[in-house]
Amino acid sequence: MNKFIIAIAAIALCAIPAVSGAAPPRPGAYVSGFLGVSAPLDTDVTSINNTSGSVFNDRVEFDPSINVGGTGGYDFGLIRLEGEISYKHAEIKSITDDTGFRFRGVDGNLGALAVMGNAFFDLHNATPVTPYWGGGIGFAVLHLSDTYGNDAVGRLLLYPSDDATVFAYQAGGGLEIAINRQFSLDLGYRYFGTAKATFDSDPLTTTKLKYESHNGMVGFRVKF
Repeated sequence: MNKFIIAIAAIALCAIPAVSGAAPPRPGAYVSGFLGVSAPLDTDVTSINNTSGSVFNDRVEFDPSINVGGTGGYDFGLIRLEGEISYKHAEIKSITDDTGFRFRGVDGNLGALAVMGNAFFDLHNATPVTPYWGGGIGFAVLHLSDTYGNDAVGRLLLYPSDDATVFAYQAGGGLEIAINRQFSLDLGYRYFGTAKATFDSDPLTTTKLKYESHNGMVGFRVKF
């Protein structure tokens, strides 16, 4: 993630001369909606048996899934401030414990409903294409479903269903492509991550994990 931010900053610095000679942007309020693909990163999951105190460490892989949401904010010209609500879904692909055993027939998923406050810097120029970069912070409600897997004995409930609210952050950039003075397309990328969540409503098992994902999106923006 640090390398990505450094690269975006370098692009922004190189673009400063172009910004200074660009046509003036039009400030105003806007709303947008977006749809895309979320590619969750593998994560380490810690499960604690609250009866015996035993600790289990797993490596969990996910399948890519959906990223959908919307924003509303105000464009000041060089900077845009906005609120965002989004949902990302991740189907669990595999679970491997710390001995190297891979559970068979894994069934479970993880969802992230995020509410974010974002700031983006627009690199305006004389063309209809405006590069931008920035990020945001907020919170995410993570929903972990009942997650099952088979071992040599039979089918096990590995992670009980629960919700947890945690700090969330994101960084990224993209291209705004103007259709006219009111409508534009948004092609964007976001790296999204959360603090470690603790799922502990089940009296027998406590589960801990954090969520991270790479997200591509296509959006439609309307300025008022």
